[in-house]
Amino acid sequence: MGRLVLVGCLATALLAAPLAVEGQPVGKVRHIGFLSADAAASSSAAVDALRQGLRAVGYIEGRNLAIAWRFAEGRTDSVATLATELVGLPVDLTVTNSASAAFSLRAANSKIPIVLAGVDLRWLNVGSLARPGGNLTGISSMASELEPKRMELLKEAVRAVSRVVVLRDLTLVAGDSRANAIFRAERWGVTFIAIPVRGPEDFRGAFATAARERADALSVAHFPLFYAQRRQLADLATKGRLAWVAESRQYAEAGSLRSYGADAADLVRRSATYVDRILKGANPGMLPIEQAAKFEFVIDLKTAKALGLAIPQSVLVRADEVIE
Repeated sequence: MGRLVLVGCLATALLAAPLAVEGQPVGKVRHIGFLSADAAASSSAAVDALRQGLRAVGYIEGRNLAIAWRFAEGRTDSVATLATELVGLPVDLTVTNSASAAFSLRAANSKIPIVLAGVDLRWLNVGSLARPGGNLTGISSMASELEPKRMELLKEAVRAVSRVVVLRDLTLVAGDSRANAIFRAERWGVTFIAIPVRGPEDFRGAFATAARERADALSVAHFPLFYAQRRQLADLATKGRLAWVAESRQYAEAGSLRSYGADAADLVRRSATYVDRILKGANPGMLPIEQAAKFEFVIDLKTAKALGLAIPQSVLVRADEVIE
């Protein structure tokens, strides 16, 4: 476990901070922590977005700001450990773009403010968006709220879809409630088949079950296990001829049929305004939680071809990006 503690230091070295603006006064150095359940190697966009957002409101890492970076490398069992480590440091607040990390940070400390940089609120039981209370605020990714849109896109791509596999990550502290929510969505006219997994070693068995159940589509929540293994999942889905409309563009880039969700980099960038307000004395519990404002629709034509699906031109022109 000791090696995990060093991940943040390694990530800082690999993702070196930009040079400070010449002539800007140093002032008081503020200390914040950033915790992601994802891998450092796949988090460069989030790291850059946070630095850009902070720079825009006057904070430059290495000059008037110090950031303790921590990445769990897709290992859900290390998130709580890193959260406890992070709140034990002299940090003024913490920032996270992971639901599991937000859950662990709140469990580890009820005083140090937590800024959500695009997190699905289904995990956190936030009572009110207007006044979240406690030590947590920030921006919601609206992942759960966008599920009907993804189902619409799935039905648009495969009109005859009738049986959808839902992978559930049993390693999560609170479980994957997403499946329970969409099980109630009978209006879609499909049957949802929940298949529990605990790690990548369970994937092939899960897809074998999907084949036996005659599934024709896949639904996977954006959790660390699935994000870290998105290429393997996309490959298995394509081989199993399962259409998959995922939550973010990174899945489409890895080979899912389509993706629709909030612009993750934009969410992280916008979270810097919360950091600024809290460092200037605002009570996080009194700052309204904002919702995602910028969304991306991505289509992977290679996967569509492999599945034998023709994407109408009327759909292609709606996409923000088409992967050829």
